[in-house]
Amino acid sequence: MAWTALAALGSFLFGYPWLSAVFLVLMLGFAAFFRHPERHSASPPEVVVSPADGRVVAVGECPEWVKSKGLAQSVAIFMSPANVHVNRAPAAGNVVEAYWRKGKKWPAYRPKASELNEHAFVLLQTAFGPVAYRQIAGALARRVVCEVTPGMQLERGQPVGIIKFSSRVELYLPAHARILVKVGDRTRAGETPVASFGEGPQA
Repeated sequence: MAWTALAALGSFLFGYPWLSAVFLVLMLGFAAFFRHPERHSASPPEVVVSPADGRVVAVGECPEWVKSKGLAQSVAIFMSPANVHVNRAPAAGNVVEAYWRKGKKWPAYRPKASELNEHAFVLLQTAFGPVAYRQIAGALARRVVCEVTPGMQLERGQPVGIIKFSSRVELYLPAHARILVKVGDRTRAGETPVASFGEGPQA
């Protein structure tokens, strides 16, 4: 973002005010995209919150390779360029698995993006069972940033990374979790309840 400010200043000083205005607009756009607002949840501990701002585009079963990790249900959230793109931990727990994979750049709202695009996967062991999420790059996204490594202890709502420009985040839950959202619902990372473990912590 610093280069846009310097370009705007340089354009103005060299007598190109129209070009300076273009760079100022770009600078404001970048500032809006990388905004990082405070988020807090008053939900009880058994509630899983959204890992991303955006719109729910799918609710259903996990991919087969995810089911092998004790997970059964998925909630997919599409993030447009206008959304806050900081991702947050959906639940408190210990990071069992975390990795990044290179991939393609299909539009994030398309189902095939889930399997083919660049992504990062994180598996948590919580007091209520396993919970996982996957950050998936879209057609405009140039980089998935995952700030999580195995062994870390995460708090619910804690910032865990960012996907630069439009993208998708998928949340994976065990069969005993109760999904609270439906396709079309809007979510806010770290705040919107998306699922609940009503029976309490697992022994």
